[in-house]
Amino acid sequence: MTTISFLDAISQALREEMQRDERVFLLGEDIGAFGGAFKVTRGFLEEFGQWRVMDMPIAESGFVGMGCAAAIEGQIPVVEFQFADFIACAFDQIINFAAKVHYRWGMPCPIVFRAPCGGGVRGGPYHSESPEAWFTNVPGLKIVYPSTPYDALGLLKSAIRDPNPVIFFEHKRLYRKIRQEIPDGEILVPLGSADIKRPGHDLTIITYGAMVHDAIEAAETLGQQGYECEVLDLRSLCPLDEQSIYQSIARTHRALVVHEAHLTGGFGGELAARIAAEAFDQLDAPIARVGAADVPIPYSPPLEDAVLPNADKIVAAALRTLEY
Repeated sequence: MTTISFLDAISQALREEMQRDERVFLLGEDIGAFGGAFKVTRGFLEEFGQWRVMDMPIAESGFVGMGCAAAIEGQIPVVEFQFADFIACAFDQIINFAAKVHYRWGMPCPIVFRAPCGGGVRGGPYHSESPEAWFTNVPGLKIVYPSTPYDALGLLKSAIRDPNPVIFFEHKRLYRKIRQEIPDGEILVPLGSADIKRPGHDLTIITYGAMVHDAIEAAETLGQQGYECEVLDLRSLCPLDEQSIYQSIARTHRALVVHEAHLTGGFGGELAARIAAEAFDQLDAPIARVGAADVPIPYSPPLEDAVLPNADKIVAAALRTLEY
């Protein structure tokens, strides 16, 4: 058993897959000599060489296009965006090429897009986005968003082995904050499998990414008031483990959806719609949602705290649902 950080888990997954399969290579800004903006790829250039750890200019659309071309030629590129916000610069390549190439030509496109995302680190409006909902509307993409080192390690390895394009969201706030004991041996977590991070019977809190930890904190607070809340970590948004959602609601009869992305148009709305369609008879209260306010993420710490969801806001929403 070894205790590693969330960041260590990402680095370990990349190293293990590069050692396992010489077709795996990395593209991104400052990932080589500098070791990455967050030091995920520190030492990779020396270990794997410049043709497998390739520094790119500040031209996301260009190097994503390079990666897509390499993928359809049989290579397995892992593209790093320094910040998920700038994935917008490569939107056309991801949406109109990577997501559609298999449908159009029957060709696999095994490419992974690593997207460090999320607020709470005082990064301001250009370095704090949670843009997962932009991509859940696009058939052909897989969307992964882990919350723990174990899941990050196992899901990234599975993403690299998947023949489809995968967007792998990594919340920056978790990189050095979350540590976990990991068993020895290879770890693989299948895409599309949710995980109960805390069992309960009074309310299901459905969430993913960094909000899993806020939800657990909120559930512990609610436990002191006599409520036992289940925290369901989706881990993958596409494919989505709907059965785990409905099974949890069948136990608790109440649902609260939590995500850090802006509330309007966020993935929580899709979750609420599916729950209403498939599990309405199990509900004893309206489906509740918690998300960020519909404004750009501020740089000011007090304003950012006011905009983003947190454990206190989850507790307040949970109590409204529990007392309905």
